[in-house]
Amino acid sequence: MARVLRAALLRHRDGARVFAGTHSTGGNTLGFAAALIGALREAGFGASDAARAMLAVVNFTLGHTLEEQAALAGEAPADPERLRLAVTESAFPHLAAAVPVIADGDFDAHFEFGLRLLVNGLRTLEK
Repeated sequence: MARVLRAALLRHRDGARVFAGTHSTGGNTLGFAAALIGALREAGFGASDAARAMLAVVNFTLGHTLEEQAALAGEAPADPERLRLAVTESAFPHLAAAVPVIADGDFDAHFEFGLRLLVNGLRTLEK
């Protein structure tokens, strides 16, 4: 469902920015939330954990997509080359080792990794 939400947000210019911070009571938004909470409850989560898990998934997806759309529109605060130049091995050895991944712009891979972390973490809470 996170992938479906991301795809829907990406279909619209500034889709994530428009969606961010809204607490819509429209049918589509409520239907999405209800379906996600329902799937979590069917997997064994109580109502409270299912609600918090839904918020975590939506907030991760929204935050990731906000950053993705900003970068695609050229609005990212730091471009990859600027980051590469700023991160020196002597000052930031651990970050320097990670810059190739951070600056690669593979939003699909970054999203899938974060989603996998969320799903695996949620599995530890299943009752």
